[in-house]
Amino acid sequence: MAQDVVVGMESCAITVLKRAVELDTSARFQESLVCYQEGIQLLLDVLKAVKDDSKKAHYRGKIKGYMERAEQIKVHLQQAKEEGKYHEQIKITENATGYSYEKLFKPYITEALTEVCVEDPYIRHIHQLYNFLRFCEMLLKAPCKVKKINLLTSRDEGESNSLQATVLHEITQSLQSHGVALDTQFSSTIHDREIRFNNGWIIKIGRGLDYFKKPQASPFHYFGKYSIGYCDYDLRPCQETTVDVFHTKHTKTA
Repeated sequence: MAQDVVVGMESCAITVLKRAVELDTSARFQESLVCYQEGIQLLLDVLKAVKDDSKKAHYRGKIKGYMERAEQIKVHLQQAKEEGKYHEQIKITENATGYSYEKLFKPYITEALTEVCVEDPYIRHIHQLYNFLRFCEMLLKAPCKVKKINLLTSRDEGESNSLQATVLHEITQSLQSHGVALDTQFSSTIHDREIRFNNGWIIKIGRGLDYFKKPQASPFHYFGKYSIGYCDYDLRPCQETTVDVFHTKHTKTA
């Protein structure tokens, strides 16, 4: 393998593992575990590629240390889940980027995930409906086999009522063609925002799925439809919000 390729792999491993340590230090253990696992795999690939014995010994030592820490985190998480005490909080600051649905939900998606419940009163306006569509697309691409999505939201009683109904019907039809059922219910009293996975994870986002900034022009900042971040949500500026993550063995799904 070419030396520059090995250097690139090593650089990627260092970046991922630095992120793992940062998340670990911030007590964001589930996210840090995912990064540790990815970084360890990258280092294993580097180990296979290098020929120098001293470098091999160096990488083996690093891998051993990271694997031990990953195992400790795994045991800690399992114990917290068993005791029903798991709680993790993520604070998204104003204008922060790097919080696409893929990045935010990835640590909590497993092969066991087959059903998702979304409770969000604001899946009504066009940008909110697009957010929900993107969330559904994320689930379809994720390493799981989601068969049903339950949506509880409020009905738009204004001029956008027909738009909400039309878009949700189209999303339902599209999901059906991918083997996923969408069951939409409406409530006039819903207020809380919560996403439940039937593998035990519960994610509560202060702003629900609508934590991304909408394209708009202002005297202080311009973010329009042709700005970086309009298509790629990892680059989309966020509104300040808090994400609380819990785990329970008995997650209600419908």
